[in-house]
Amino acid sequence: MASAASRGALSHLRQALATLDKVKGFSLVEEDTLALGLPEVDAALGGGLACAALHELAPVAPAQFGATAGFALALAALRTAGGSSALYIQTDFAALEAGALYGPGLDCFGVPMERLILLRVPRPVDALWACEEAMKSRGVAVVIAELPEAGEAADFTATRRLTLAARAGGGLGLLLRHRPLPIATAATTRWQVAAAPSTPDRFGGLGRTAFDLSLNRNRSGRCGRFIVHWDHHERAFLPQALSVGVAAAADDGSVDPRPFAHAG
Repeated sequence: MASAASRGALSHLRQALATLDKVKGFSLVEEDTLALGLPEVDAALGGGLACAALHELAPVAPAQFGATAGFALALAALRTAGGSSALYIQTDFAALEAGALYGPGLDCFGVPMERLILLRVPRPVDALWACEEAMKSRGVAVVIAELPEAGEAADFTATRRLTLAARAGGGLGLLLRHRPLPIATAATTRWQVAAAPSTPDRFGGLGRTAFDLSLNRNRSGRCGRFIVHWDHHERAFLPQALSVGVAAAADDGSVDPRPFAHAG
């Protein structure tokens, strides 16, 4: 149940979602999957990242959380390219630990601020409640819930509720953790993210943002590890992905804990 301090914000969220549902010309993207435009990754995902589903993202180490948030926001930019909106839910502690989102930086990264709704709540349970309500609505195409605290609140039961809400509303749910946690969840996929070296541009400067992605659980296909690049000008992932090793999949679809072998 939401705390008294957050009820006002959550009430405003409900009103905003109801308004978005009624906006003339607004429509939720209806694709069953979100294709990343990367043949190897999309093939592993069975055509793309499943929409109307919950996906879990965590850094390989807490210091890599920035890359993890960047990957989540890149997915949001890709999903909202047709003009729909995204909701980013952050707890007070998350803002203290990792910092708040920076508007001009988001815009440069390819996430227009006019398409992003920000919601700050006191506790993880409030974030999960808001996430569930938002995913039931057809007013937003993407819901990102950032949870830095211990993961007991987002256990299998809670994530099962979020999964059912995503199926009902048709949106893409992204559960964003500050650190990996060895607990069972109902997420369709589970990713670990780190920053990867980028290729310098033609002037020798910083190149495109690069992510080192480990797909550790995948209910739709195989697991694997990929290096991908984000082009913020085109708001698209590059059409090629360099695989740096695919671990053997266990019978339950989770990745084998053996170390990855580097390509080359």
